Amino acid sequence: MDVLSSRVLLRPTDLERSRAFYRDVLGLAIFREFGTGDHRGTVFFLGGGFLEVSSGADTAPTPATQLWIQVRDLPAAHKELTERGALILREPRREPWGLDEMWIADPDGLRICVVQIPDDHPMRHRP
Repeated sequence: MDVLSSRVLLRPTDLERSRAFYRDVLGLAIFREFGTGDHRGTVFFLGGGFLEVSSGADTAPTPATQLWIQVRDLPAAHKELTERGALILREPRREPWGLDEMWIADPDGLRICVVQIPDDHPMRHRP
């Protein structure tokens, strides 16, 4: 299998509210918008992949569904997200596995881990 691209699909309970969150609070850039009527959506750039937020859900996502977003500067991301009104579930901290993480939630309660990988962490180096 030769994978060329990837995309995470979210079906929020309130499309406009979620589009505003991912666009205005997280500050994700728009790759494309599509559809009319009951089937509309926005595809955002999400690092090396895409996040599609489109119509179609009657219920919030399950707790097993989570997003992991790596940033260059977690303190700066925390400040920016706080100023933009993001729901901070857990303040930034160093985890026992060595990553700096904070947790936020989207309007449907989808948990999002915002993570910075420290310069000296093994994930940054090949043996």
